[in-house]
Amino acid sequence: MAKAKFIQDGKIIYFTATAEVGYNDIVPIGGIVGVAAEAIPSGGTGGVRLTGVYEMPAAAETMEVGDVLYWDNSNRYVTKTKSELTCVAGIAVSKKTSSSAGTVLCRIG
Repeated sequence: MAKAKFIQDGKIIYFTATAEVGYNDIVPIGGIVGVAAEAIPSGGTGGVRLTGVYEMPAAAETMEVGDVLYWDNSNRYVTKTKSELTCVAGIAVSKKTSSSAGTVLCRIG
């Protein structure tokens, strides 16, 4: 049977930025998002959180607790609409009743 070797909890990983990243910026990494644990200069390496609940900008649509949310990097918000331009952000842990833009609590990871 194959074995794995434990390295770390994985709550924070180290990420090399291709553009300047500010503290608490939402950072798309492959097919997921993280949240910057510190400011990271372009070309620099810094910590990005991969777990937790964050208030995030949300698309103009209603959202229910448990909805899968995707990060739309072009529009800079979470949405329920999956497309080739989005990556998984997490799940909604608050209800967003308004069909206008706003915020929602999202559990990443």
